[in-house]
Amino acid sequence: MNEMLDYLVLNSPALVVAIPLLGAFLTPLVGMINGKLRNLFVIFITLLTGFFAVLLANDVFTNGIRTYVFGNSSPMTNPVVRIFFEVDGMSAFMALIAVILPIVAVIYSWAFMEKETGLNKYYTLILLMTTGMLGMVLTGDMFNFFVFLEITSIATAALVAFWTNKKNSVQAAFKYIVISSIGALFVLFAIAIFYGQYNALNMAVIANSISYSFLDKIALGLLIAALAMKAAIAPMHMWLPDTYSGAPSSVTVVIVGTTLASLYGVFRILFTVYGRQLLTIMRQIGEFSVTSSIVLGVFIVILATITIVIGVFMALKSNDFKRMIGYVAVAEIGYMALAVGSAISTFHIADGTAAVQMTSYGEMALTGGIFHMINDALDIGLLFLVAGAIYYATKETSLNRLGGLSRKMKYTTVFFLIALFAASGLPPLNGFASKLIIYQSIYQVNPILTIVAILCSIMILAVFVKVFHSAFLGPKLPSLKNVKEVPKSMLISMGILAFLIILFGLFPEYIINNIVEPAVNALSNPGSYISAIVGGA
Repeated sequence: MNEMLDYLVLNSPALVVAIPLLGAFLTPLVGMINGKLRNLFVIFITLLTGFFAVLLANDVFTNGIRTYVFGNSSPMTNPVVRIFFEVDGMSAFMALIAVILPIVAVIYSWAFMEKETGLNKYYTLILLMTTGMLGMVLTGDMFNFFVFLEITSIATAALVAFWTNKKNSVQAAFKYIVISSIGALFVLFAIAIFYGQYNALNMAVIANSISYSFLDKIALGLLIAALAMKAAIAPMHMWLPDTYSGAPSSVTVVIVGTTLASLYGVFRILFTVYGRQLLTIMRQIGEFSVTSSIVLGVFIVILATITIVIGVFMALKSNDFKRMIGYVAVAEIGYMALAVGSAISTFHIADGTAAVQMTSYGEMALTGGIFHMINDALDIGLLFLVAGAIYYATKETSLNRLGGLSRKMKYTTVFFLIALFAASGLPPLNGFASKLIIYQSIYQVNPILTIVAILCSIMILAVFVKVFHSAFLGPKLPSLKNVKEVPKSMLISMGILAFLIILFGLFPEYIINNIVEPAVNALSNPGSYISAIVGGA
């Protein structure tokens, strides 16, 4: 039994991606037999994927970085054509996000999409999205990252346009695929620059060889622009509300994960591929380079603050529930970027040494930002499931045509209140835990940032109080007299996310120590990632 478990753990990096990919190809065949059997099969595939993701994460959190080469035991033998995975704490952390959301989505879809046609294609695309997300966060190869990014983008665009009879869905899908195509070209061009200079595609090899030349700076700009655009950081955020509101809510939950996977790409490029070389330059040049680091951090902080403010104010003026949540999601991305920008701006030369260090509050900011990633996935995910439940029961998303739903949809109302308090950063839920860490850390950078962040959280609360009053309280409209609670599969999905929100809020220290800290350490110590491949950091 132990030998079998060891074997599964050893091959878990491959199985985590191979299982949903195989499931995607088998789903149409199973669907030809029976629709319910297909639904059970897809749920089984996502749960099995989640099982191996947990196995892999536990192994990485316990034993350190894992490397896996498909078809070869040596990662550096013919690296050009090898599919190579390198899983550190940050990758394992993101893999957990990338499996939680699809599990919830396919359970939710059982009833939510029951009356739709083309469900074989729908579930196939969900599994392909899952494959793409997991591949993006596990791969250690730049070109494989591009391939998985494309798989994710194409599957996402097809699912956003799934309701082809709705004009806004098709338009949103077109916007998304245009943005994705531009981003993909930027990423591919940057990869070509790396390969032309260093004859390598492996991230660790590039990070070890990179000279921070003019071409390297161009590649950095292309990668950050492309991935920041996919992560919806202002001013490249306008596609997100359209995409999130145009897709079925069960799809939107998974798209939240793909957005975070793109943000992961930003972190991986900044801290790992370019991180050690930047630190080396800082050691050589001293305070001048530290000042440059501060400038980079301040630039990210400014973009993040703009992202938060735009997201909040646009949410305030929106009357469409799903679009409103989309703008709140933009603001939440801003909180993560704000934390990371604050962390970068704290690099300094340690007294009496040549070492470059991040201050304690910089590490705290990075911890808060990464912790907020998984909290955002849960909070925004639950909000979209609630929006989907309201649409399922009423066929409405406009707040002007909703009212009195709490009388007939009591469970959905409770789940909305949990999501409301969590996304607004109120205790004792998970959003409060991560936002409090961010507030405390960015106060050390500039107190004004904390004031802006807290005020925007209060405004997010105001946004959702408006929704609660408009949709759940007040008189029930005559057109909604036949409204009733949604089916159990949808309630189970919302219940899973609500349970995790409460759990993470009540025991934040446990989550930080066991899941978040390994991710923070992985980003703040790029030498470990490099030495796992090339030896010697």
